[in-house]
Amino acid sequence: MFERLKALRKEQGLTCEAMAEALGLETKSAYSKKENGSTKFSLDDAKKVSAILGKSIEDIFFTNEVSLEDTKKR
Repeated sequence: MFERLKALRKEQGLTCEAMAEALGLETKSAYSKKENGSTKFSLDDAKKVSAILGKSIEDIFFTNEVSLEDTKKR
């Protein structure tokens, strides 16, 4: 999921700074933590990201495949 989110953001020519600003986050780092999975997205954040990227929440945050990394316990 996180790789897809990053790829979609880059396809749109958006930086982490731009996404942070759009989500009302104080720093680029705060957004980067969300994009790499260290911090969870709220539903409100997911809706904003969906609108910014022009994709449904399902297309961005859900996949039909499970990666090996997703199956590891954290």
